[in-house]
Amino acid sequence: MINLAISVGQTETPEAVMFWILGPIAVLSALGMLLVKKAVHSAILLAWVMITLAIFYIAQDAVFLGIVQVVVYTGAVMMLFLFILMLVGVDSSDSLTETIPGLRPIAITAAVGFGGLMVSLIARATLGREMVGLTVANADGNVQAIAKKLFSTYVWPFEVVSALLITA
Repeated sequence: MINLAISVGQTETPEAVMFWILGPIAVLSALGMLLVKKAVHSAILLAWVMITLAIFYIAQDAVFLGIVQVVVYTGAVMMLFLFILMLVGVDSSDSLTETIPGLRPIAITAAVGFGGLMVSLIARATLGREMVGLTVANADGNVQAIAKKLFSTYVWPFEVVSALLITA
């Protein structure tokens, strides 16, 4: 259904409504995550951003990716993050002290530079290209090609990363 809408050059109405409702909520939650004072509130807003990303994945016919987003990231990683926050206990007065003087302008400059770099890279990668649906993009067997490369050419780095993840 979504592929038909993309081939015509339009987005289906329910998907557009969902995007225009959840998109600003996700952006505001991400901004709130950065701007709130308490770490627990920031973690809860980050969990909400992850849930809205999962909804977007599911709407784009990437159901497995959406479920993995909820189970792995929102379920496991965020609960571990909240557990660490509760275990350590963050005092609000500790988070307001600047440990290295002059670090804030450097961080803002680096963030703006990185944001500009990301915008330019995304624009260069997407402008002038025709949008295709997920079925068309996977017609040549993307998953099979990735699996073939991963388990033949890059088997040693794959095993090293898996061993590192197991020990971590």
